[in-house]
Amino acid sequence: MGVLSGLDVFFKEPTKYVQGKNLGLLVNHTSLTRNYFHSIVHLKSRNDLKIIKLFAPEHGLYGVDQDMAKIADAKDPVSGLAVQSLYGKDSKSLTPSVEALNDIDTLIFDIQDIGARYYTFIYTMANCMKVCKEAGVRFVVCDRPNPINGIQIEGNLVREDQRSFVGQYPLLNRHGMTAGELAQLFREEFELDCDLKIVPMEGWKREMWYDQTGLPWVAPSPNMPTLETAVIYPGMCLIEGTHLSEGRGTTQPFELVGAPYIDSPKLANELIKEDLPGVFFRPHYFKPTFQKWANQVCGGVFIHVTDRTKFKPFLTSIAVIKAIAKLYPNEFEWRKEPYEFVSDRPAIDLLYGSTELRKSWLSPEMILSEIEASWEDDKERFQEIRKKYLLY
Repeated sequence: MGVLSGLDVFFKEPTKYVQGKNLGLLVNHTSLTRNYFHSIVHLKSRNDLKIIKLFAPEHGLYGVDQDMAKIADAKDPVSGLAVQSLYGKDSKSLTPSVEALNDIDTLIFDIQDIGARYYTFIYTMANCMKVCKEAGVRFVVCDRPNPINGIQIEGNLVREDQRSFVGQYPLLNRHGMTAGELAQLFREEFELDCDLKIVPMEGWKREMWYDQTGLPWVAPSPNMPTLETAVIYPGMCLIEGTHLSEGRGTTQPFELVGAPYIDSPKLANELIKEDLPGVFFRPHYFKPTFQKWANQVCGGVFIHVTDRTKFKPFLTSIAVIKAIAKLYPNEFEWRKEPYEFVSDRPAIDLLYGSTELRKSWLSPEMILSEIEASWEDDKERFQEIRKKYLLY
């Protein structure tokens, strides 16, 4: 039968989880049952439950808006319901007001996460948990798989001075947890003590990748088209903190990296020498149609994951940045523009979680194994916390 998502389990007996009749939904286009029907369609057909209002995360209710696009409140053309955007014109818009939950008894979260700490859906979830606590509204999380499995972890913890909407809490870059597990961690570790109910999946095992679940894959955001993208994303999103193209504006975002000044074979050879596990770097040229280096031919590499069980996305992406900074010290630049509503700190510090990558790790003397070793204390600390909240 394969895996049943939390939403599939919820619809077996929804009144087991909800408080009252009036519901708010924090969903997007990934909120599908196993038979491809959206949660809004299912709930609108019921007489015992009533949807009062919809809330939408970054990229909007139907995932049509690009990253960091400011989204206005709207009306859902399918259901006719009001949609409050939780990714508007400023940082205040990231959290609903207590008044926005008036007339709602239960707020249901059902959105597919990716498994990397800077994917913003989990922080929208956390912000709503905080408001539900204040409003006395029950918060229900319909759990979904971590698409890149729930075992492998990698990276460092976000430092206090680098907290943002791409690192709101001290998580490892690749945390190996589901949204339901993270909701429990957020509640207990960060005082978001709302009336929380988790609807667990059935049949999911931690070692599973998404293509082993039997569940339909729906791209959670415009630049997350495939599972292969999700596998590489926990590292390659770091490229957003530079002026390199991360492949946005192509059909293979995050699998590509480059810029007009890069000699592709030269970069590929430099990276192949690092002998990183589970990956091959192929010289490649591409032309983004929008965002960085739009309509310019970029030299760079295509990152082929040859063994996803051994591949280290975070370390691999640092190797890419380090190699380009070494080969092109006069051309390589960090992003200086505001990033995720933050303008007082460089984007790379927010993404990496500290200033160390920008200030220290790119020096010629620093080798990749030493960078990886620097994460060990953080990994041990996180594992001690993490194990208390694992559901599967």
